[in-house]
Amino acid sequence: MTRWRPPSPSSTAIITREGFEKLKSELDQLWSVRRPEVVKALAAAAAEGDRSENAEYTYRKKQLGEIDRRVRYLSKRIPLLKVAEGAPADRDAIFFGARIELENVATGDVARYRIVGPDETDARLGWISVDSPLARAALKKRLDDEFAAELPGGAAQFAIIGVDYD
Repeated sequence: MTRWRPPSPSSTAIITREGFEKLKSELDQLWSVRRPEVVKALAAAAAEGDRSENAEYTYRKKQLGEIDRRVRYLSKRIPLLKVAEGAPADRDAIFFGARIELENVATGDVARYRIVGPDETDARLGWISVDSPLARAALKKRLDDEFAAELPGGAAQFAIIGVDYD
């Protein structure tokens, strides 16, 4: 088994203003607060002696690698992002940044989502990526339209019962 990983599929480089600010603050916090703490703890663990049997040293080394990997990703990703601000002229159609309310035609279940960039998705809040199958199927549809989406659990039919851009 090798360490090589296939490149991840490219994602849309668009983000909301609050998502952009959150990523920038995460990068600043990692670089100026978290990383110095871990480096200090790593140096203290290294000073304890035999590193091959030192669990604290191994843990801190791994933690530093994870921080550096995230810092590297954010440092490359943030300059590529385009911040989408403002609402579209047609507020009844679904575009990036929309808060939508969908009814599953088969079950009658109602769900609320917000279409955001791939770097700011949060399932707990109902924020779905613009690259997701549901968002791709819903884009450019209008209030009261019905559409089909090919989801991981199978095809589903939805009706749009609400569109908002607060």
